[in-house]
Amino acid sequence: MDSGPWLSRALRGNLSPETCILRDVHLPNTANPPPVLVIGAGVGGLALAARLAHRGLPVQVLEKEPQVGGKMRVIPVAPGVSVDGGPTVLTMRWVFDELFRELGDELDRHVTLAPLDVLARHSWPDGVVFDLFRDRDRSAQAISEVFGAREGEAYRRFSRYCEGILATVREPFLRRPLPRLADMMSLEALRQARALAGIDATRTMWDAVRSFFREPRLQMLFGRYATYVGSSPLEAPATLNVIAAVEQAGAWVVRGGMKELAKALRELAERQGAEIRTGVQVTRIMTEQGRACGVKLCSGEELRASAVVTNGDVAHLRTLLGPLGSKAPRPGVRSLSAFVMTGLYEVTGFPLDHHNVFFSRDYPQEFSDLFEQRRMPSEPTLYVCAQDRGPYGGVPAGPERLLILSNAPAIGDEPGAFPEHEVTAWESKILELLSKQGLRLTPRGHVTTTPTGFEQLFPATGGALYGPASHGMLSAFARPSCRTSIPGLYAVGGSAHPGAGVPMVALSARIAEQRLLSDLGATLSYRTGATPGGTSTASATVGASV
Repeated sequence: MDSGPWLSRALRGNLSPETCILRDVHLPNTANPPPVLVIGAGVGGLALAARLAHRGLPVQVLEKEPQVGGKMRVIPVAPGVSVDGGPTVLTMRWVFDELFRELGDELDRHVTLAPLDVLARHSWPDGVVFDLFRDRDRSAQAISEVFGAREGEAYRRFSRYCEGILATVREPFLRRPLPRLADMMSLEALRQARALAGIDATRTMWDAVRSFFREPRLQMLFGRYATYVGSSPLEAPATLNVIAAVEQAGAWVVRGGMKELAKALRELAERQGAEIRTGVQVTRIMTEQGRACGVKLCSGEELRASAVVTNGDVAHLRTLLGPLGSKAPRPGVRSLSAFVMTGLYEVTGFPLDHHNVFFSRDYPQEFSDLFEQRRMPSEPTLYVCAQDRGPYGGVPAGPERLLILSNAPAIGDEPGAFPEHEVTAWESKILELLSKQGLRLTPRGHVTTTPTGFEQLFPATGGALYGPASHGMLSAFARPSCRTSIPGLYAVGGSAHPGAGVPMVALSARIAEQRLLSDLGATLSYRTGATPGGTSTASATVGASV
């Protein structure tokens, strides 16, 4: 039978250098295949829907919330006022430039981006305040002035070390399917042992950072990057120091907030032919002869599918698959959740920048509380995003929009977690801790989200926001692959390879596209070398955690 638009559109492509090229595609022998069903309209689900629809596949995205974007959500806090309640900046923007370009479009046509000059303003209880800049020389000079010349030079060495990790992992890990541990132990891999040693996987981030910096405050500052993937610097492999390198390459603020990026991704997918349905909840993934064949909605409606993709946490598959749930990936140690206050506040005292971090006195104790004791830290480090400050604004004349975040344990599915009186007490304590470092806030309307609230938004996670924690040298290999053990069922998002964060999730969509097309019957042949579509440059990761 005629394969209709599948073949001609699947052959269309404009992939950039160092990207697998899809050629010689022979798609399933049917003119009207059922659609690929994508559960969840987060960044991964939208990016994958756009890619597959561009190839000519029918795609339908099913989102239970009224808005798209997943964790990139918007929270109304007062009449006519909303605050970004998730990621607050875009990093690794090359991932999205590449996505739009490959689909015949340009990111800059749909969103306006401006880089942050100050990556973050950091404060400690003893009164020290320090800005880390996008410009490395400026950061090194600032470190020298505040912490001494030795630490300034240590920062330069640390930056080179982090860039070396990025150069090693970018192509074989970030842009390709999850490598098997056996492959890493092959003879060829052993020949590359010298290069692989550069990823520094055998010691922790904390040990690595302390080997560069003697200053405890700088150890806290650079150890904090582990929280960008919901992990502890005392347990995460030093490989994750790569995050410092990619953030140094740039962080961009989206005019109008991150909802504009979610909107642009939705429109990109719809222009390619994907259908986006909001307000519909999937209650079961249907299977036939052990293969995913469709979904059942809470309304009772059943939808057939040529393949099913989950953009939720893979831990939820154990519920969605029913009798086959035991075949779903077993979740590891949960990553961090968060206690988040979003609202309008009168601000006095501390001179906020766009990103601000207020450290506690005892950083290691925080992570002991979070992961070992599974409780809120007695004195948490706090992240404050002043969303009206930065490249698109100055110091607001009246109340301003803030996101205030404390890391929290992922216990949102435990009975009695975060009762109302505790929530109120923690809100007061957080404002008190900020006041002690000079930032005095008066609420004029706010909404608080606890791990219990995040569990309701993202079921089966306990409120964990980053999938499994990245603890231990082999944690990367334990993260679920985009291809599950159930034929016809795939995963994209922060709980799957290559990991958490907005750009990483978009990269998971690229990898899932290749796997899904191959499994649907496409014959893939690859060639290397420069091809039309622009160039790729390393950039940064995203993080609103502390």
